[in-house]
Amino acid sequence: MLAGMAYVTFPPPYVAHGQAVRALQDRGHALLQAHDVARWLGCSLDDLQAWSRFWDDLPADDFLRDGGRYRYRRHSCFVVDETNLQQVPHRAHWQPVQYNALHGGMQRWFAPMQDALVGQPLWQRLVAALAGLAQDALRAAPQRWFAEAHQFRISTEGGIGRPTPEGAHRDGVDLVAVFLVGRHAIKGGETRIFEAAGPNGQRFTLSEPWSVLLLDDARMIHETTPIQPTADVGWRDTLVLTCRRGGFLGDGAA
Repeated sequence: MLAGMAYVTFPPPYVAHGQAVRALQDRGHALLQAHDVARWLGCSLDDLQAWSRFWDDLPADDFLRDGGRYRYRRHSCFVVDETNLQQVPHRAHWQPVQYNALHGGMQRWFAPMQDALVGQPLWQRLVAALAGLAQDALRAAPQRWFAEAHQFRISTEGGIGRPTPEGAHRDGVDLVAVFLVGRHAIKGGETRIFEAAGPNGQRFTLSEPWSVLLLDDARMIHETTPIQPTADVGWRDTLVLTCRRGGFLGDGAA
C-alpha cells in the first residue's frame, strides 16, 4: 500500500441467522453478526464476550516453519453425537500437505484449551450447535461429528502477523466456523474467500467481536491477509471450529 493511502475495508455480507443454512447450501458460505450468534446459542452477547479473557494466556505456536513468533494458540477435540458432546483425550493436530503446504504432514501438539472454558455449558452448546448446523447445511444423515477447536492470537509484536501463513487453503473438513473474538490496534486482517471450483470470490473485514464466518470447506477456499500494528503492539483473536464426518483428519496418520 502506498504511503499516505487510506486503508480501505469492505463490510461483511451478513445474513440473518435463519438464512444461514440456505446461504451455505446456495453459496457455500454464510456470515452472521454477533447478536445473531448469541440468539442462535440462546445466550447474551455479554456471555460470549466474557470468554475473551481466555485468549490472554495462549502459548506460542512452536511449529511455524516460516520462523515467525507471531502466533499463539490452544487446541482441543470433541465428538458430537446428536446433542451429546464429549471431549476426547488430547491429540495432535494433523493436516496433509494437499490442504496445508507449509505445515502439512506434521503431528503438531498444541497446548489444550482450558477446562474453565470447555467445561462451560455454553461451550458445549456452541460445539453441538455447529455440528447440527453442519448436518442441516450438508443434508447429512444423523451421525457423529468430529470437531476440532483452535484458539488463535496473531500478534504484531514482531512487526507483521500472519493469520494464514499457509496462504489460501481448505481445511479438509466439512464445515469451518471462524469467530472473530477481538481486534486491537491493527490494520489489515482482511478475509478473502473463493470458490474452489469457480471464478467467484469476496473480500471483507471481520471487525465485530463474535461475528462468524461459516464455510462449506469442500466448496470454499479461504485466507486472511497479514496484520500490521497501528500502535505499539496489536493483535487479532479468533476461534476456529471445524466439523468433519467419519473421524478426525489424520486418524491413522503416522
